[in-house]
Amino acid sequence: MLISTVCAAVSAAGLGIALLTAYRKRFLAATRIAAYALIPVGLVMTGIIDWVTDLVLKPSVWAGFGVLALSVALFMITRAVERRGGTTGTRKERRAAAAERPEAVAPAAAAPSLGPGRTARAPKAKGKPGAGGDDFSDIEAILKKHGI
Repeated sequence: MLISTVCAAVSAAGLGIALLTAYRKRFLAATRIAAYALIPVGLVMTGIIDWVTDLVLKPSVWAGFGVLALSVALFMITRAVERRGGTTGTRKERRAAAAERPEAVAPAAAAPSLGPGRTARAPKAKGKPGAGGDDFSDIEAILKKHGI
C-alpha cells in the first residue's frame, strides 16, 4: 500500500514537471517526461510492483536463489571434473589409461602432403652468396627498383 502511494506521488510529480515543460513551449520534451512519469503508476496497476516487493522481502525466496546457485555450482564442478578425465581412481590408474590411449594426431600429420614420390625442396637463397644478408635481399631489390 505504501509503495503504491509512493509510485502515485512520483507519477504526479513527473506530470507536474511535464506541464511546466509544456508551458515553456517544449512539447516534445514534455511528452517524453509525461511518458516516463506514467511508468510507476502503470507498474502498480499491473501488479508487477507487488510481485517484486514480495520477491525481495521474503526469506524463502532468497533461500530458493541459494539452492539454485548451489545447483549451478554443482553442475559446473561435475563438468570440470569430467573434462579433466578425473572419473578414474588414483593417479597411477589415470597414467596407465593415458598410456594405453593412442595419440590423437599422428606425428607425420603436420608434414604437408605432396603426393607419392615428391619431397619438399629447400628454398633457394637470393642475393650474393656468402653475403650473410639473405634476410634483406627482398628489401634491397625494392630499394633498387625505386632508385634508392
